[in-house]
Amino acid sequence: MSGAVRESAPAFAPGVIGSRAIVGVIGLLFAIPIVSMAEFTLRDSESAGGHSLVHWFALFDPANRASYAPIWVGLGNSMVLCLGVAVIVLFLLVPTMVLIALRFPRLRRPFEFLCLLPISIPAIVLVVGLAPVYLVIGRTIGTGIWPLSLAYGITVLPYAYRAIQANIDAVDISTLAEAARSLGAGWVTVLLKVLAPNLRTGILAALLLSVAVVLGEFTIASLLNRPNLQTALFVVNKQDPYVAVILSLLALGFAFVLLLVIDRGAAIGGRRGIRPSK
Repeated sequence: MSGAVRESAPAFAPGVIGSRAIVGVIGLLFAIPIVSMAEFTLRDSESAGGHSLVHWFALFDPANRASYAPIWVGLGNSMVLCLGVAVIVLFLLVPTMVLIALRFPRLRRPFEFLCLLPISIPAIVLVVGLAPVYLVIGRTIGTGIWPLSLAYGITVLPYAYRAIQANIDAVDISTLAEAARSLGAGWVTVLLKVLAPNLRTGILAALLLSVAVVLGEFTIASLLNRPNLQTALFVVNKQDPYVAVILSLLALGFAFVLLLVIDRGAAIGGRRGIRPSK
């Protein structure tokens, strides 16, 4: 019997044609609903079977400003919530995860359990627990939209945590931090100039997921009586069903642009991290 070690071939390894076929089928599954949505927004009710951009132009027509005013108010409120959630992720979640990875590794599992717990709790159950809290907040500092970012910060924890933790596991941040500290760098410098550039991909992915969750959330805002993009679409959809589909397409385009920005930022960061050897 030969002593050579043979590597077993994978049970299933699609070739070039098979890979392209799989990608094509998946792309088709995504393209069919998007194309159907776009075709629906182009339907012209005044001409039988015709298509035009009348519904797209109507969204930005000053004459329809009063009818579509809830949309712009809800969109502005959602942008404020996205900013608030981004602040929570950047200035609370990321430093905490880095601190646990460097100083308190035994707390990783309990902290992971706490971060992943909200994904198993329905939004309506969260509202039952948060309603008394927001009742007190409303009496003390008002019923503005920005306090809702605290509730949304809880809902995005599972997604943001997994994106950042995957990046932390792929980078030896302990060695990087020790090397920077041995050269005299303070902890703020270590976090901002050493660790943050290496965690850029995970942080950007966490921010993208957080923005997607905030822009698509309806239950919490509706039950707590706070207007956001989804509640505004629900109201306006009763008057014009085309508007909700148009804004959904715009939201998909916005998310696609964010994905391109993340990919571009990660590529630039990777090229900057490679230094030619002398």
